[in-house]
Formats: sequence, C-alpha cells, structure tokens
Amino acid sequence: MKVESVAKSGETSLWALTQIDRVVAEQPDIILIELYANDATLHRFVSLAQSRENIGNILDQLQQRLPQARIIVMAMNPFSGLRGLIRPFVDSYVSAHEAEAQKRGLEFVDHRRIWERLTPDDLATAIPDGVHPLPDIASKIIAPELVKRIAGNNCGE
Repeated sequence: MKVESVAKSGETSLWALTQIDRVVAEQPDIILIELYANDATLHRFVSLAQSRENIGNILDQLQQRLPQARIIVMAMNPFSGLRGLIRPFVDSYVSAHEAEAQKRGLEFVDHRRIWERLTPDDLATAIPDGVHPLPDIASKIIAPELVKRIAGNNCGE
C-alpha cells in the first residue's frame, strides 16, 4: 500500500482545483478530501458560495476521471482560540462540503464529533494552537474512524 499526500499548508479549494491532474496521475483507490478549513478563514476571501462551487467541481472531476476511486470528504477537528475566531462561519463551510458530497453519493466523515468527546483540557492539550492537532493524538482519533469506514467491520483491530 502506498499513501500519497497532495496537500499544501494554508491553501484553499482554489489551489486544490489546480491539483486534480496530480491526483489523477497517482491513480488512487481511495481519496480523502478536506478543504473547508482554510476556505473558512476570513483573511483568505473564499466565499461560502465559491467554496461550495469549488468542492463540487473537484468532486465532479475526480468522479469523472477516477470512476473506480472511493472518495471520502471529511471534516477534521474543531477550532479554538484565535484560529477559531478567524473561522466564524466554519460550520456553514462544513455543511456545504457535506451537502456537495452527499449530492454526488459520496461519503462524508465528520471527525469533529469524536474530538468533541474530549474534555476541554484534553482538547486544548491535543490541539495546542487551536487548529493543528498533535500527530500522535490525531492518529489515535482519526485513524480508527477511517479504518472502520474504509474496511468496515471486516478489519481486525
């Protein structure tokens, strides 16, 4: 199994539109997409309507060009502090991306609900800057949910 990341810190769905050829070239079996977070920041100027249009275009192109690929759209983790304040409408962006996935019959996984089970202190420890979870904690929260979604109940734990 090979895992390839087509990501760039701080980029938006506008950038992601330019990366579709790169994703297609990899011929992936599974594509995990999370693009709402940076779109939702006030200083990046990606409107909710534009973000929704962008994710729709990305999903349409991926489905057309990689019909065999399993596409999973995701929401990752909650935001807090200043990083949360600059995303006052983030839930609207998540809802828009979820709606675009569902409109196309694609899966949507909202990891935020799992994170929100943590106590406020544990959440602050896990996501110290308010936006980027510590990798070791993120892997314990996100990976099991993805394994369950991808492999179903047929995967041994």
